Amino acid sequence: MKLSRPVSWFLLAFGVWSWIIWITFVKNLVKDASGLAFEDGDPTGYFWVHLLLAVVSFVLGTVVEVIGLRGVRALRRTS
Repeated sequence: MKLSRPVSWFLLAFGVWSWIIWITFVKNLVKDASGLAFEDGDPTGYFWVHLLLAVVSFVLGTVVEVIGLRGVRALRRTS
């Protein structure tokens, strides 16, 4: 399957965007002072669920980014 140039760049940018957003989210989750993420210093269910969401998003973002990167590289070789 051959990806077009715009699709390849979109996937690459989406992967980078995903990492930036979720790293920011995890940093904010760890620094949570509202009591949702930590209760008496121990992580809550809210923390674990959102950490799992972040990890899954990191993995999916990486996969999408790799697909985009491969598409961009393939287009450069054929040009």
